[in-house]
Amino acid sequence: MASIQKRNNKYAVVYSYTNREGSKRQKWESFDSYAKARSRKAEIENQMDKNIFVPPSSQTVNEFLDLYVDLYGVKKWSLSTYERNAKIADSYIRPILGNMALQDVTPLVIEKYYRDLLNTDSVGNKIFKTKKKVSTGTIKQIHKYLKCAFGVALKWDLIAKNPLLSVEPPKHVYKKREIWTSEMIVQALRECEEPKLAIAIHLSFACSLRLGELLGLRWKDVHISDEDIMKDDAHIYVNCELAKVSLKALKALNEKDVIFTFPQNIPNKVYKTTTVLKKPKTESSIRKIWLPKTLAFILREWKEEQEKYKEFFGDEYNDYDLVICFEDGRYCSHNVIRNALKSVTEVAGLPPIVFHSFRHSSTTYKLKLNHGDIKATQGDTGHSQADMVTEVYSHILDEDRKVNAQKFEESFYQNSGEGIDHNNVNQELDINNLINSLKADPELMAQLIEALK
Repeated sequence: MASIQKRNNKYAVVYSYTNREGSKRQKWESFDSYAKARSRKAEIENQMDKNIFVPPSSQTVNEFLDLYVDLYGVKKWSLSTYERNAKIADSYIRPILGNMALQDVTPLVIEKYYRDLLNTDSVGNKIFKTKKKVSTGTIKQIHKYLKCAFGVALKWDLIAKNPLLSVEPPKHVYKKREIWTSEMIVQALRECEEPKLAIAIHLSFACSLRLGELLGLRWKDVHISDEDIMKDDAHIYVNCELAKVSLKALKALNEKDVIFTFPQNIPNKVYKTTTVLKKPKTESSIRKIWLPKTLAFILREWKEEQEKYKEFFGDEYNDYDLVICFEDGRYCSHNVIRNALKSVTEVAGLPPIVFHSFRHSSTTYKLKLNHGDIKATQGDTGHSQADMVTEVYSHILDEDRKVNAQKFEESFYQNSGEGIDHNNVNQELDINNLINSLKADPELMAQLIEALK
């Protein structure tokens, strides 16, 4: 089925196969050593015996990715996923691996590719004063993209195996996001003179909302009637988000998941992006979130203010039914809220944070209130999997586990007669600490001896 031929200092595995057009072809694959050639010969013969042999193909990675996006991505991806994947592929995959034959991409090729990426300038680093290299976080996203893409190639019988399954990307350590405590949030709200920002902070902290979700929240999904509040059933229903998307992605996905497209502001201008209301990326993000009564009343007062503006602007009011918007009803962009937050942070003298930190503060606060009830917290946050909550907020759960140990000490050891006299232990610890301090400071030891004399 296959043979090994020596050519000068090389060893070639020679075999015949039938291509996709039905023609008989012969293939020579060269190797530096006889051992590698023999291993490849055995692999080919094994695949042919099992009828899983993939005929050689000259299809490049770029050619395959075009097919992958058209047949798989368009069907499976959301708008945000399409944009993110297109950026990853165009920036880091196509320029480096694009011209390689798809079947030539091996685990070794990927290992070297990841190593070289760590020493490559990241795309879009012009915003930094100093050049930044591709991060391990970016490589993790690249790995996820390639692993899925080559998995589809395997499914389509274009390759014999998925090389990404044999490769681990460089370990990525998530940076702990700076968050505000509840006291800091109260301080910021007191200093806040921008009502849109105040409402955004309330909604994000109390309801664990993402910025896009609260900017896309509509009054028809806010239930704060007298009856709702009396029955403790005041709530919001999150079923869309405001997002800025590329027109290219919008066209490629045929406006999939788009609920409403806002009109462009400047006539005759050529736009590359547009702002839309769209369905959330995952089904778990569509959720009902109950409101604290105080927030329900705050929202009612806010709606009354909007009604006054609506009456003032009359026909010029842009009624998109948005909870957070400009006085004339126009949608409010992400940057407007972010810039307002930056100003309040400086005025209040608080540590700088990103707006998404309110979502982290909210999750942390709720986990403390409900003593680590993951499922109840996940219902508010809209995380698709519970382990995403446990991974990010494990330190909160650790605090509860620490309390468990303290309760165990009180309820079992101290009541069972097996406990240790903590007063004696503490005294011993204090004496040991004093001795160690004196040993570390000879001058202090001399002063103590002199005093005793």
